[in-house]
Amino acid sequence: MAEHSDKDTALRTLIVDDEPLAVERIQVICAELPAINVVGTASDGAAALRLTEKLEPDLILLDMTMPELDGLGVARKLGESDDPPAVIFVTAHDHFAVEAFDLEAIDYVLKPVSADRLERAIERAVARKGERKESGSRWLDELWVPHRSELLRIAVSEVHQIDAERDYVRLHVGTAETPRSYLLLQTIAGLEARLDPDEFIRIHRSTILRRDNIRGLRHDGLGVWSAELQSGEALRIGRTYLSKVKAMAGR
Repeated sequence: MAEHSDKDTALRTLIVDDEPLAVERIQVICAELPAINVVGTASDGAAALRLTEKLEPDLILLDMTMPELDGLGVARKLGESDDPPAVIFVTAHDHFAVEAFDLEAIDYVLKPVSADRLERAIERAVARKGERKESGSRWLDELWVPHRSELLRIAVSEVHQIDAERDYVRLHVGTAETPRSYLLLQTIAGLEARLDPDEFIRIHRSTILRRDNIRGLRHDGLGVWSAELQSGEALRIGRTYLSKVKAMAGR
């Protein structure tokens, strides 16, 4: 009896990038990864869609910035099909991470691509193989944040406070003993629209809190209210948001 080939179980993979050297580098890395089988390459978004229809890949390693139809456009088109391939974005730019996650990408790998980083992304794709996308969910459950030379995945459930810092937001995670924070290029209003309102509430034009991080509300006089956090810190509630915060408390 013939042995079962690894190629039979490997993810059929399409590489899409308009830079020939980038395609070559990714091919070299992929050649060492038995979990995937590269079935084709494309140098632009339109070709990527044509080849996807013909080759039916399980996975696309997709460049973000390409002329005419870019990676986000390709991913949106793919998402219209009943059974779209998984997508891993491979890009030199870290500021598309929120948009990429909205399109349910598996991962977001920064160039120059390292073999171990791409391998970790593909391991995620293998783990997700066969899983169905959650239907009807419009809320984020993970975020990608730039950290050193790569992007970290942060579970939204770990975020207890979000502060606006000009065109960025700062995500506060961790505990009082081991606090951590990360900057993300995103407006606070844009991020608020992607967060489950049953889990998060905006208390100020510059602050969003996880609801279970609020221990209580305090009246400071003259119509001024503050939210007391689990840490003991008190944050002032903006007048615009006061009625909604009080409604949360049944006031």
